[in-house]
Order: sequence, then structure tokens, then C-alpha cells
Amino acid sequence: MSRIGLIDYGMGNLHSVQRAFERLGATLVPVLKADGMEGCDALILPGVGAFDPAMERLDQSGLAASIRHWCDAGKPLLGICLGLQLLFERSEEGEAAGLGVLAGTVQALPRRPGHPIPHMGWEPLLPASPSPLLPADTPETWVYFVHSYAAVPNQPACTTAKATFADTTVTAAVWQGCIGACQFHPEKSGPHGQAILRRWLHWLDHDQARKP
Repeated sequence: MSRIGLIDYGMGNLHSVQRAFERLGATLVPVLKADGMEGCDALILPGVGAFDPAMERLDQSGLAASIRHWCDAGKPLLGICLGLQLLFERSEEGEAAGLGVLAGTVQALPRRPGHPIPHMGWEPLLPASPSPLLPADTPETWVYFVHSYAAVPNQPACTTAKATFADTTVTAAVWQGCIGACQFHPEKSGPHGQAILRRWLHWLDHDQARKP
């Protein structure tokens, strides 16, 4: 089985992510500094909180530069919630530059009467471009969201799922190269979220098996 590093920069929902993967038979290795990535086959970037403090912690620990190098090298990474937003170039939530491994910005959810922000609750995923997270034959999938911002990728093809908010749709999950990420919380989304994580693990093990 692949060795998976869980990036710990003090702003992640680490326990619930660890438990979700343990239920699937996978053990995650904590990564607090760049050298903790050594020997890992894949990384998970979780996140709860605000964009600028998260980037500040990643920069100060040296993890930001190492994550950029990791992704530039075509190595697998899964972002969750704020972890998805950090992968983009910048966010309307703050002033800091993001990791920039995905082209695009993160924008505030539209304010509409009757639709409180943050957006919290269960929504069905609207399939977009198929990916290892959400193949073309995926049955209807309901997942749990807690967010006030959503990514707007420059390349629409990297969006693998959307969700409805107010009178519009927003990015719910992305996939590009070996980078996947979910705006929702798969670890808190019951059997449907577990199925998404299981697909990622299956893809990861098969991807590693294909490498020389």
C-alpha cells in the first residue's frame, strides 16, 4: 500500500481525516516539515480556517515551497476544504499568494437572501469532467459543505464536480494531473464521502504500481 503523508500545519481537521482513512485500511504519516515528505508516495493537504493564516504557516514551515515542488514533479496530492483553496493562485479572503499549483482564484460565495454564509450542509454533486474521484458512472453523491469561498479555475476542464449554491453553481471538486481536491469534507460525508476516498486510494495504488 502507498505511504501517504498528512500535512500538519496547525489548521487542519487531522483527526477526522485520519479516522476516515483508517476505516479504509490506510495509515497516514504526519508531515510537519519538508523532510517529512521523504518516502511518501502521496500527500493530503487538509485545512480549516482562513486563507492568509494558512499560507503564513505553510510558508514559515517551508512546507509551501516543498508542496509546490511536489506538485511540479507530478506527484499525487489530495486537498480537502481549505486545502483545495490553497492550491490556487490567490483568494478574495486575503492578500497572501496561494500555492499556485492550479491556475485560478478563490472567490467569495454570492450573497443572496435566504442563503446564509458560510454555506453549511448537504448538497448533491453535479458531475463535470470525469476523474478518479468521480468517474463517469458515479451514482448520485451527497456530501457535506462548510465554506464561504469557492475556487474559480482558469481551466474549466479541471472541475470534476460542482454544487448548487443560491442561484448559481460553484466548484465542488477539481482534478488536474495528479492533483485532486474537494471543497466539501469527504471525511464527514458518510458512505458517499468514504466512496470518494476509496476511489482515490484505488487510483493511487494503481498509479504507483505503474511507475518503474
